[in-house]
Amino acid sequence: MSEQPLPAEARQFDFWIGDWDAVWEENARGTNVVRAVLDNAVILENFDGRPGTPLIGMSVSVYNAALGKWQQTWVDNQGGYLDFVGAFEEGRMVLQRPATRQGQTFLQRMVWYNVEHDQFDWNWERSDDDGQTWQVLWQIHYTRRAATSSTDS
Repeated sequence: MSEQPLPAEARQFDFWIGDWDAVWEENARGTNVVRAVLDNAVILENFDGRPGTPLIGMSVSVYNAALGKWQQTWVDNQGGYLDFVGAFEEGRMVLQRPATRQGQTFLQRMVWYNVEHDQFDWNWERSDDDGQTWQVLWQIHYTRRAATSSTDS
């Protein structure tokens, strides 16, 4: 089987690769470690919200060239399983999904924005009107951890 080169869109999540400090409301803190794996075709996230929240989770994201979209699967220590689809447009990565809770259907989405090399912002949002308006439920500011040297002085 011949190896197919990855499309350029498969590099749109590269800004996320790295070791991150996460800060949200009231100076709560956690970390996120994000790597490119499986011949750089998959983005693997390991989020640890402690001590700010007991939430620990991981996701795998891949660019599906046949759909022309990003797909992400999230699982966590609270039994959560979420699947998202979306795209990188106008400097923002937006992944969303329909959800149902207690008979009510709504949309959930994650938005990565204000993306720079060493920082970005991330929102967890909900829409009850089919995406016409969005409510921010959780906002995190990410800062890239400084690289540590392994050489002795």
